[in-house]
Amino acid sequence: MEGASTTDLLQEGLALHRGGAVAEAAARYAKVLRAEPGNADAHYYLGMVACQQGRFAEGVERARRALDSDPRQVRAHVLMGRALQALARHEEALASFDRAIALAPDFAQAHGHRADLLNELGRHGEAIESYDRALARAPEVIADWFNRASALIAVGRYEDAVASFDRILAMKPDFDRADVLLPPRFLSKLRLCDWTNVQTEAAQLLKMIKERRPLSVPFAALMIAASPADQLECARCYVQDQPRFPPIWRGEVYSHDRIRVAYLSADLREHATAYLMAGLFECHDSSRFEITALSLAPDDHSPMQERVRAACERFMDVHSKTDQEIANLIRAHEIDILIDLMGFFRGNRLGVPARRPAPIQVNYLGYPATLGADYFDYILADTTVVAEAEWASYSERIVWLPDTYQINDSRRTISERRPTRAECGLPEQAFVYCCFNNSYKILPDVFDIWMRLLRANTDSVLWLIETSSTASANLRREAERRGVAAQRLIFAPKMGLSEHLARYRQADLFLDTLPYNAHTTASDALWAGLPVLTCIGETFASRVAASLLKAIGLEELITRSLAEYETLALKLALNPSQLHALREKLARNRTTCPLFDTERLTRQIESAYLAMVGRYRRGETPRSFKVEPA
Repeated sequence: MEGASTTDLLQEGLALHRGGAVAEAAARYAKVLRAEPGNADAHYYLGMVACQQGRFAEGVERARRALDSDPRQVRAHVLMGRALQALARHEEALASFDRAIALAPDFAQAHGHRADLLNELGRHGEAIESYDRALARAPEVIADWFNRASALIAVGRYEDAVASFDRILAMKPDFDRADVLLPPRFLSKLRLCDWTNVQTEAAQLLKMIKERRPLSVPFAALMIAASPADQLECARCYVQDQPRFPPIWRGEVYSHDRIRVAYLSADLREHATAYLMAGLFECHDSSRFEITALSLAPDDHSPMQERVRAACERFMDVHSKTDQEIANLIRAHEIDILIDLMGFFRGNRLGVPARRPAPIQVNYLGYPATLGADYFDYILADTTVVAEAEWASYSERIVWLPDTYQINDSRRTISERRPTRAECGLPEQAFVYCCFNNSYKILPDVFDIWMRLLRANTDSVLWLIETSSTASANLRREAERRGVAAQRLIFAPKMGLSEHLARYRQADLFLDTLPYNAHTTASDALWAGLPVLTCIGETFASRVAASLLKAIGLEELITRSLAEYETLALKLALNPSQLHALREKLARNRTTCPLFDTERLTRQIESAYLAMVGRYRRGETPRSFKVEPA
């Protein structure tokens, strides 16, 4: 190496770098700089080493020094952007990628990294355009196809997302990261009601879980025949595969006059979570609790968001902050209890509770399963959704509420104008089976039953929600394959909540799904006076409708098998007097049973919070417990 030129030293360094001998490579690059302090390539390669080792500030400085020597070095602009992105200096990072593209419009990597940043910032439409430009120049880059699919999912373009995933499989049939690709592809197909190979793919997912392979989207475990123990294993594997952070809260005991509670969610807007939670925010006892809402999505300025904002003592839009910044904010406000309303759903920021910013952290409402994380202390449940015998299938300690775990808003308005059947596209005299669940919850086994019901009662139709034209077309095609005319499936367009609730009154019976029940949609139907028929399953997600029916005194609509479910659905359709009696009972119970008593359930949740804080202030570890009826 003695007397080697700087060019030779750089080549030696690169060879060592590619071979994994990073320290030796860095030594060669440093030697180049001792001989030639302004060598742009050496600064660039040392910047790469710094970023690979997590020293991003040094990476920025090395990229800057490379550009000082050679302002047109495109890859240094890209390195600068990637390092700035890692430091959450997003606008500066975007400017660096744009400079690289201005210098070299055909440099695919610059377009790809720009797209990754836009995707991270939630600017998914722009990200898709950048991925398309990157892939037009370098169609072999699998990461760009995968990340493009993720962006397409975020904007609801599921068909295009599946096509992107399929492009990866076509390029690389032996693709060895099925744990990364299969879950989002499987879920995208379910949203389209594309059931091609659905049983085979579900079995693959279950096999991965049992082999302890972390699924890239743990939510997929809720859509297959996974037991509560399987779901725990899936969640744990996912969480263990994520970065670990030192706790921000270090054991301090706060003694505020009022308990400080913060709710963390991207859905404090026009969304099912806000529809359920608004009443809780309004009913909280402000003399005992100080309520903060941490909104993870940009303001939509909707009436629902304004209602949540008005109900909370503090409403903070934190969507543009990093996980670390949000966690620091929670710690600075000395929050006693952090309630995560998202779980593994898209838009979550589990990196916030992962940093342990609060002494008590709770999994509630949004994700109907365990999160498998040691940084969640409790999950709010009831003895229907989580049987006492199932406690070992949850990493959290279980707090059993006495009536139902699901808060409801007794102020939800139903439009006084009831649309006619003709306006809803429904036959005037037909029996209307209804399921307004999201399309991904509709699976072949239950759909088979629905089609048998339509064949058995030729004067009946099935009323579903329109989620996409592709899903509707696929369901109609599946109906025809089962001997049912496509026009007997009628699709309702999406509309405002009060008008949507009013049209439930033109249906005769709500048919639930399995293994993922109706949750908010079941509450909506019951609030509007429509009986809900469910089949109770084994998991939290498959037992929610049963919990709601118990809380409104209609346990006779809970079946224990799909055969019983099918029999009762047909019996009720053929016996109008029995169904009428159920409607009358629902109307009586709607205002007297616990399900829609927001004040009552709020007091029960507050009792749970008081017990949690009491244990923490006494220096006791979290444990499972039952809340007594209010």
